[in-house]
Parts: sequence; structure tokens; C-alpha cells
Amino acid sequence: MEINDLTPAERRVWRAFVTGATVDFRDGDADGDWGPERSVRAKVLRALLLNGPAEPGEVPALKLLGARITGELDLRYATVEQVIRLNYCRFDRTPRLAGAQLQYLNLRDSVLPGLAAARARIDGSLRLTRCRIAGPVRLGGTQIAGALFLDHAEVTGDDSGLPALALNQLSVDDDLCAAGLKARGMIRLDGARIAGSVDLQDADLSHPGANAVQAETLEVGANLLARRLRATGRIDLRGARVPGRIDLLDCALSNHGGTALRASSCVIGELWLRRGEPIDGMLNLRATEIGQLNLAPEKLPDQVRLLDLTYTFLTPHAPVESRLPMLDRDDTFNPHAYEQLTASYRRTGDDTSARLVQLAKQRRHRRTLPWYGRLWGHVQDTTVGYGFRPLRAGIWLLSLLAVGTLTFTLHHPAPLKPAESPHFSPVFYTLDLLLPIISFGQEGAFAPTGVYQTLSYVLIVTGWILATTVVTGVTRTVSRQ
Repeated sequence: MEINDLTPAERRVWRAFVTGATVDFRDGDADGDWGPERSVRAKVLRALLLNGPAEPGEVPALKLLGARITGELDLRYATVEQVIRLNYCRFDRTPRLAGAQLQYLNLRDSVLPGLAAARARIDGSLRLTRCRIAGPVRLGGTQIAGALFLDHAEVTGDDSGLPALALNQLSVDDDLCAAGLKARGMIRLDGARIAGSVDLQDADLSHPGANAVQAETLEVGANLLARRLRATGRIDLRGARVPGRIDLLDCALSNHGGTALRASSCVIGELWLRRGEPIDGMLNLRATEIGQLNLAPEKLPDQVRLLDLTYTFLTPHAPVESRLPMLDRDDTFNPHAYEQLTASYRRTGDDTSARLVQLAKQRRHRRTLPWYGRLWGHVQDTTVGYGFRPLRAGIWLLSLLAVGTLTFTLHHPAPLKPAESPHFSPVFYTLDLLLPIISFGQEGAFAPTGVYQTLSYVLIVTGWILATTVVTGVTRTVSRQ
């Protein structure tokens, strides 16, 4: 392409390219008139980047501000060694950069109908800060040696069914900065690898009834920061690896009637889920390993899935009465979840709360048993609280001992062999009836009749029940220790 074939605006760009100078077409207002005086054909930019002029001792670069790019900028599979900076620009058509090898690409504050850069390679950073993109952004399989900036960008998907932001298999050697991002449509991060952190603080994501974020097997080198995130639709992090923290403080997650947050089969250093309104939709943490679970009870939704969830620490320390509903909201009885909560209280030295969790576990298990199992469970619960309230057995024994002693004091049973019978003692006779193993020689020497015989049978049966439940509780306690 010859310089004589260019418009006055394009000649300015051509001459500035040699030295890497910036051409600013703005006249005090980046959203003003987009007439010919600030229009540059995409094919001119392509010619500059692939075969532009050069001068010894100068570093060429394409730096444009406030230009209208007409036509299609097609750099597919091209190798571009110059820096590309197109800020405050308006693109008539979607730039095609699939498979390209670029040094650095900066489209900050620009307006685009989309961006197609799948499987590209960028040796520096890709900056889309404050861009307004009215179509899909395709970066699947792209390798970025620097950072990816999507902070305060607005991305709106089209009706094609494609993700608004296709970042699947993306590789970023630094951070993914998307604070304040506004996305309408799915953000797809399946298989992406971010060496640094992912920043979604103050982001506003919406894809009602579907996945707002689909990030299965996402790998993050540091943290996933999402304070004050607003998401309508499901966030799917299944199989993600985040060795730092997932920070969801003050977030608003909503997917009414479905799953709001799915973080199953993940490995997470810390999960912070506190402050703000309760989650609207199911929380799924099945088979996830978490170092520190920083979870406020009031943040939990009506439905949770906690099967095989493991965590080392649970903070903040909250009364057991506020933690137990979390376990009860799982439709399936999950003994492991109760053991995890028990261990958490024991680590803080709160053995009383740990015992109450174990008692709640037995009561929840009772609901899964047949009628006779539930009946026996009620007996154990009423008498000694499944062994976690042993003082109850003492109260029962003392009460029955008092009843028996008073009754048999007023009415001595007749001796079987008067000449050989020991002296009758109402206290030890009642103890003989209540205690199934210990014998004081009273029970076999006297024979009550009528209603007193019935009372003796009641004391014998009750004694066996109390003894069995106490032994069961002690055995359970010893086995736990």
C-alpha cells in the first residue's frame, strides 16, 4: 500500500507508526463525531502491522486514540512484532485475531461488536479495560504472558447461544483483573489456568436460569476475589483449584429454584462466605477440601449439599444451635458432615457443643430407621440422650429407687423361706431389681404379689433398658476417643 492511497487521517497514522508516536483523533470528546477526519480503514492498520515502514534506530508501534476503525481488522495467524494500542476507538466490525502472535494489545475504552482472538498468543498483556463489547469475546485457548484486564468492561452476549466471554482453556501468566466487570451472558472459564489471582470484585454478572460463570477445573495460582459480586444465575466451580482464598464477602448470589453456587470436588485454601443477604438458591460443596471455611450461618440458603465436604477450621465460632440447621438442610443424611462439625468444635476446646452435634447426628439418623428402630432410638434419647447426657440415667435411677424404696417400705414382700431369709431392706431390694448384674441377695429371697409384683417387673425391665443405653453411650464415647 502506498502513502498516496491514504486519506489525510490515515497518513497521520502511517507517519506516526515509524517512531511509535501516538495519534489522538479526539477533539475533547471521545464520543463526538465519527466522521472521515477520524476514520481509519482496518486494511491500512493491517498493512502497517505486517509490512509497515521502518527507520534505523526507531521502534515502530501502532498507537491510536479516538479513531473509527472501518472494515474488518483481520490478523488471523499473523505474527505482529509491534505494540498495538487502540484506545477510545470504535470498531465497525469484530477484530479477527485467532491464532495470531502479538506482542501487546491494548483496546482500553473502545467500543467493539465483539472480539475473536481464540488460540492467540500475546507476549505481553491484553487490556480491555472499560471496553463496551456488544457481542461475544472469544479467547478460548489463548496464551497471555502478562495479565488480562477486563476491569469495568461491559460485555453483552448475542442470541447465538455462545458465551459472552469464552475464556475456556485460557492461560494467563499473571492476573485476570475483572473488577467491576458487567457481563450479560455466560462467562466460560472451563480448564483455564490463571497463574496469579482472579479479581471479580464489584462485578455484575447476569445469565438468569443458566450458568453466569462456568469454570469447571479452573486453576488459580493465588486467590479468587469476588467481594460485593452480584451474580444472577449459577456459578459453577466444580473441580476448581484455588490454593489461596475464594473471597465472597458481601456477595449477592441468586439462582432461584436452582443451584446458586456449585463448588463441588474443589480444593480450596480458604472460602469466605459472610455478610450480605442469604444465598438465593442451592449451595453445593460436595466432596470439596477446604483449609478454612469462613462461613456465617445467616448466609446459608434453604438447601445445601455437603456430602464428603472436609474442612480443617470453621470460623467464626458460632453457637451450635446456629450451625446445626446447615446440616439439616441437606436432603440426605450425611454422618460425615456431623463428624466434621464435631471435630471443628473440639479443635476450639468446645466439648459441650461437640457432644450436642453428636446428639443431633443420632436424632437425624433415627429418622432413617424403621419404626422399631425409631422407637428404640426414642428410648435411648429420652433416657440418656444417646449416651451424651449420662446424668439423665442417674436421675432416672434415683427416681425409680425412691419410688421402689417408698413402696416396699410401706408394704414388705413376703419372704420365700422365712427361716433363711435375710433382713428385708427396701433400698437394697429396689437396687436388686434395678441393677441387672449386681446382686444384694434381696430379690431372690422375697416374693411380692399383686400390684407390687407388677412394680417389680417394671423396675427390672427399666433397669435393663437403662443399663443397655448407658453401656451403648459409654461404648460410643470410648470409640470416638
